[in-house]
Amino acid sequence: MKTEYYKEYSHNLDREMEFKIYGHGGKLCFAFPPQNGRFFDMEDRGMIATLTPWLDSGKLQVVGVDGIDGESWTNPSWDKHARIEQHERWFRYVTEELYPRAMEINGMPQKALVTGCSMGAIHSGIFFFRRPDLFDGMIALSGLYSTDYFFQGYMDETVYYNSPVHFLWNMPLDHPYMELYRQSHIIACVGQGAWEIETLDGTRELERVLKEKGIPAWIDYWGFDVNHDWDWWQKQLPYFMGKVLESSCQS
Repeated sequence: MKTEYYKEYSHNLDREMEFKIYGHGGKLCFAFPPQNGRFFDMEDRGMIATLTPWLDSGKLQVVGVDGIDGESWTNPSWDKHARIEQHERWFRYVTEELYPRAMEINGMPQKALVTGCSMGAIHSGIFFFRRPDLFDGMIALSGLYSTDYFFQGYMDETVYYNSPVHFLWNMPLDHPYMELYRQSHIIACVGQGAWEIETLDGTRELERVLKEKGIPAWIDYWGFDVNHDWDWWQKQLPYFMGKVLESSCQS
């Protein structure tokens, strides 16, 4: 498959940021790494390889996004407000800089998908639910959709808008984003095996708020043998991606 590496300056983060793009065209998908991960983790862990049929056929193009969780969500030395502000700068980097740059490279103006596993699923939920004007689908695997686990109850305005279940509960039914959500592919999958206790609870919480708001979503609970680990995510990602791309072709 075609693979290109980029290192470009970010005004929001005031430094160079790296990313990779896999595939030569088709539906654009931003892939977020797991906790404290890097832009190459999805490739190194075999996730990109699972998408080879669509990448080689020009139906899908994936952007490996670089993360800064160690400065924000998991930084033990900064206070919580400073951590979430750093995350917000990264959020703006992705939406204001990386997104249009990837669209330029892709050459097909369109909305994009988001995906990720574990911490990458959290980021997928944040980007999708905050910006459904940019993203029309998410495939989130083994994620939490609240800031509580990382910020231990701390809440300010910036934390609130990065905690999907919090702002979704309070979102009015006539908010314009509601219709955008209903036109999108929303997929959240979680196993019920080892190391999935918190993410199982988090996925159920997301399911409750989406049902309450009348937002259709595919919330899929896999078996008790399905662990919070790469070998299962390697099975889940192509399974759901195939469904999303097939549906997009038919619509």
